Amino acid sequence: GGNRGIGLSITEAFIDAGYLVIVGARTEAGLRSRFGERVSFLPSDVRNEADHRALVQCALDQTGRLDAYVNNAGFSEWRPISEIDETFFTDMIGTNLKGVLWGCKAAVSAMADTGSIINISSIAGKRGSANNSVYCASKFGVNGLTQALAKEVGPRGIRVNAVCPVLIPTPGLIDALKSLHAPSKGDPEAFISRFAEDNAALKRLPTGPDVAAMCVFL
Repeated sequence: GGNRGIGLSITEAFIDAGYLVIVGARTEAGLRSRFGERVSFLPSDVRNEADHRALVQCALDQTGRLDAYVNNAGFSEWRPISEIDETFFTDMIGTNLKGVLWGCKAAVSAMADTGSIINISSIAGKRGSANNSVYCASKFGVNGLTQALAKEVGPRGIRVNAVCPVLIPTPGLIDALKSLHAPSKGDPEAFISRFAEDNAALKRLPTGPDVAAMCVFL
C-alpha cells in the first residue's frame, strides 16, 4: 500500500531517509518513473499471505535484511448495519485486518534480533462512529493485533507499533466521504474543515508527510 495517498508519502519519506523501499500494491502507479532504482515494486494483494512473503523475500534478495515493514493498505466506507453484507464485510476485514496479520507474520519470519513493524491504523481503532461498524471493527482489530504481537516478539528485539491518524484528506478518503451514509452529508471539504476546527488542537488535520515522519521515527 505504498503507491498513493498516505502510502506514497511513507514511501517517499523512507527513500529520503536512505532506505531501499519495496512497495507492494495492486498497481505500480508511476513509482519507478518518480523514484527510479530507489524503489522496487511487486504487484500484491494484501489479502494473500504469499504476496507478503514475496515482498519480504525481495528485501532479503536485494539487501540480505529486513529493517522495517509497514502495513498501510486499507480502505474505508460508511454503511449502516442494515446494508452490510457478506461481500462488504469480507473485503474490508480481509484488506484492513487480515492483510495486516499476514504482513506481520511475513515480517517476523525475516527479522532476526531487531526490526520495526508499523501498522497504519486509525482514530477509528480507538473510538466508534455511526455507520462505520465494520471499518471500526477492522481498525480496533489492528490495534489489538499490534499490542499482542508487540508482547510476543518484543523479547526478540522486534518492535511493533500502530499509528492512528485522524482524518487525512487523501483522494481515497474524499471519495469515501461522498457516500450517502458518510458523515459529510455530501460536502467532504466542509466536513473536513469543521472536523479540524472542532477536534484538532492545532486547528488543522495531519498530512500524509506527518504520518510518514512518524513511521520513519519508529
